[in-house]
Amino acid sequence: MKKTIPIRKSLRLKEYDYSLPGYYFVTICAKDRRCLLGKIIEGQMYLNGNGEIVKEVLNNLKKHNSNINLDYYSIMPNHLHLILIIENSIRAGLESAPTKQDLTEIVRQLKTFSSKRINIFHNTTGSSVWQRSFYEHIIRNDKELYEIRKYIEFNPLNWEDDEYNK
Repeated sequence: MKKTIPIRKSLRLKEYDYSLPGYYFVTICAKDRRCLLGKIIEGQMYLNGNGEIVKEVLNNLKKHNSNINLDYYSIMPNHLHLILIIENSIRAGLESAPTKQDLTEIVRQLKTFSSKRINIFHNTTGSSVWQRSFYEHIIRNDKELYEIRKYIEFNPLNWEDDEYNK
């Protein structure tokens, strides 16, 4: 019997250009929400080797995308939250060396680079680290930005009640 793959509904806004400058709140979950990035003990996140790899890949994304910056992020045991800033690709009158990427491509890079390195770390090949897709929210004003930063900052303290905590 042929297995049918469910059609996944895109959460992205159909008419929105996700390469436009702006602040984007992104959540990426580990495959099956496995706690593979570390542990929270008394409200403090302790990264394991996988979590350290994700942190390093996050901090190196700018090397591949000169028009982005990380504002805030929090790596949790089975997911990560980040505020990604996409800036105008033209700086000081010069076109940036890497091509302008949209949010989906930047998240793809993060997932691909970290998965590859985590699989090397564990001597596995092609094991899924991340769930398909990701959650995003376009941050539209300073109040939203403030609230989301606060949410990210205090996320480890609220782990017991976190929707991603199985």
